[in-house]
Amino acid sequence: MKKQILFLMIIGILFSCSKNDINLDNQIIGNWKLIQMSGNIPNSETTGTEMDWQENYLLNTDGTFQKSRNRDGVITEISGTYQLINNSTESLLELNFNSESEIIGSCTSNTKETMNIQSETIFLSYWNACDGPGLRYEKID
Repeated sequence: MKKQILFLMIIGILFSCSKNDINLDNQIIGNWKLIQMSGNIPNSETTGTEMDWQENYLLNTDGTFQKSRNRDGVITEISGTYQLINNSTESLLELNFNSESEIIGSCTSNTKETMNIQSETIFLSYWNACDGPGLRYEKID
């Protein structure tokens, strides 16, 4: 009986789901909107029209994307390709831009951003790791 219980426990562990097991390939496609900005100072979060800019990513089924930022009525757009990266601890969205732009928020590259996928509806920018703002995006369709 103990062997059967142990066997079932092992099978359960091997086939259990984790956050990284979610198939994000189809869930990631769509429009993502910046919903929150935060600074390095505690309680410095802003949302909605209080944010310094409004921003969206449109992720397409063919692996391309478009980023659009509206800052003080000036709209800047840039595009590129994306890929999902799943490692043992997290799921990442890597955005590779076709050219450099002032709206690319990255610590390591002028043409690449990396996002941490928190769930099927939320991802976070890594830009705050190098004193950029913390950016939180939500899928809106």
